[in-house]
Formats: sequence, C-alpha cells, structure tokens
Amino acid sequence: MKFNTALSVAGIILLYIAGSLCQLDVCGRAPLNNRVAGGENATAGAWPWQVSIHNLALRHICGGTLITKDWVLSAARCFLRLNESQIVMHFGLLSQFGSNPYETNRTASRIIRHPNYDFSIVDSNIALVQLSSSVTFSDYIKPVCLPAAGSVFSTGTESWGTGWGTGGQFFDILQEEMISIVNDSDCYNIYGPIITSNTICAGLVNQGAKRICSTDSGGPMVSRKGSLWIEFGIVSQSRGCDPKYPGIYIRVSQYQDWIKSYMGSNPPGFVEFNVEKLTSNSNFGSVLNLLLFSLSLTFSIIPFTFSIYLAS
Repeated sequence: MKFNTALSVAGIILLYIAGSLCQLDVCGRAPLNNRVAGGENATAGAWPWQVSIHNLALRHICGGTLITKDWVLSAARCFLRLNESQIVMHFGLLSQFGSNPYETNRTASRIIRHPNYDFSIVDSNIALVQLSSSVTFSDYIKPVCLPAAGSVFSTGTESWGTGWGTGGQFFDILQEEMISIVNDSDCYNIYGPIITSNTICAGLVNQGAKRICSTDSGGPMVSRKGSLWIEFGIVSQSRGCDPKYPGIYIRVSQYQDWIKSYMGSNPPGFVEFNVEKLTSNSNFGSVLNLLLFSLSLTFSIIPFTFSIYLAS
C-alpha cells in the first residue's frame, strides 16, 4: 500500500512536469500573424490569445489574454463591480459588430483579483479568470506565453499592443499597434510614484500615433522571442488616449509565482526573455532547458520514491 502511495506521489509530479512541457509546446504561436508594421486593423488569427470581455449588456468592457485552455489573464480593475455571472469572454473575436466565424465564448467560474490591488493605485492590477469549461485550441484560438521571473525588457524593445479602444475611439475591428518600451525613469518623471518595479511603460511618446485606450484595460502587450510571442505587460492605466503619454502596464514576470499557484498541473508556458540574448535558437533553448530539468527531476524522484517504500 505504501509503495503504491509513493508511486502516486511520483506520478503526480511527473504529470505536472508533462503539463508544463505541453503548454510550452503550444503557447505563443500565431501561424496566421505576418505583421511587420502596426497601427491598423488586425486580421483573423493574428493575435489568437486576444480575449474580449463583455458584460451582460453584450458590451465590450475589457481585454484579456488566454494563457491556458482554462484560464484568462486580465486586469483586476475590470472586475471591481462585476461577478462571475455578469461576464462573458469571447475568443477568436475580430469584429465587435460583424460576423466572427472562428469565435467561441465562455462564462466564468471564478475571478481572482490580486490581493494587493487597490483602485487608487496601479500596482498589482492583475486578475485571473477561470473558464466555465475549457476552450479548444485552433489557429484562431491559442494561449500566449508568459515571461519567467527575472526576464529583462530593455528600453526600446519592440512590442505590440492590441485592443478595440474606447468611447469616441472605439473600433469595430481589433486594432494592433507597434509600440516600444519607455525608460523607467522617464516614465516616473511623467507619472510619479505610481510607477514601481511591478509596472512597465510603453508607447510612442509625443509622436501623435494611435494608442491603446482605457477599455483595452486587461489586454496584452506582447513581444516576440524567436517564433514565440510573450505577454510581458497587461494594460493598466493611461491618460485617456493621449499619445503624448506612454501607457502603464503591469509587469507580468513579477507575478509568476502568484499565477502558477492557481494553475494546478497545467500552468502557462513561462519563457525567459532577455532582449540582449535573443537568438534564432532561443525557443529551442528554452524547451531544451526545461526538458533537461524535467529529466533530472524524474531521475531524482525514482530513488526518492523507493526510499519511501524501503523506509516503510
């Protein structure tokens, strides 16, 4: 009996490892994305992790990002006055008012706001939403990869923001915009102490370009590493849609442990991002490193399992 218990413990750990490997195998891939310039309508499947969060009035209120088949990442402020029964999440959505042949939707079974979030601050404006049932991945619906703790996003790193806008600048078709990381000290000089180690700023400051707007809260800012797209920022706050100011985003890499604590055996695919180390083989290296770690852990589990049996 004790031998079977030890084997069960080892099996659970191995299943967790397998789940992590499977998520890295699927996250961050957008086969229908061939964009090289931004500030225009997106095309179907270009950003397959993009989520449109609607209220019961069928109105888009926030963006979000699919991170596994069962979970969406968004902003805590999106759910201050809404509970699980009052939102619907749309996947594979391109048009807010037209036909969407690849779209599916889910309700929420659980909303988890970060415990440190307060409406008066920007810090920790992050939330997880568990779906009522799993979505099926396709070329138009896929999870994004997330940045591992310690990832580095240097000033000027090329990135993309996506969303449908707000108010007078609300768009029917999903918008995509190429933006770049703004120096932390420059952003602090603009916004003051609301800028912390948990935030990151990006935009096209003083260039008059279209910018991600307030009801894009919760939506993604992503950057590419090799063939993978990684969400390193969650839209948190901006001064309306004024292009003179950068947008403030939640730095996702700071919340790896918090996110993983709710994921069970199927966590998101976390990838180390360091803009100074990017190579064409970076994706292969990330997967190889995780595989080697998994193998070493497996071989350490086997003697541990039998030690439990022998000790009994």
